[in-house]
Amino acid sequence: MAIDAATVRKVARLARIAEPEERLEPLARELSGILNWIEQLNEVDTNGVEPMTSAVHVTLPMREDVVTDGGDPAKVLSNSPKTASNFFVVPKVVE
Repeated sequence: MAIDAATVRKVARLARIAEPEERLEPLARELSGILNWIEQLNEVDTNGVEPMTSAVHVTLPMREDVVTDGGDPAKVLSNSPKTASNFFVVPKVVE
């Protein structure tokens, strides 16, 4: 898959990345090379290969699942800049 300078310009604008005009063509060649390498991975035969969750086999240590009272709220909230009724107060992030 080939990427041209116009595509790089569009993606840079969507990502709000300012790229000088003389840098668009080298970026297009570089991104095309990366996509060509990724397409080569489709040629690898992965039949019978189980998905990996880790490079080495590790058994995670298990702890006993015990119900607790949740600790001391005053201690938990002591580093919070603002609290109300034993809760963290955070600014609204969704309109």
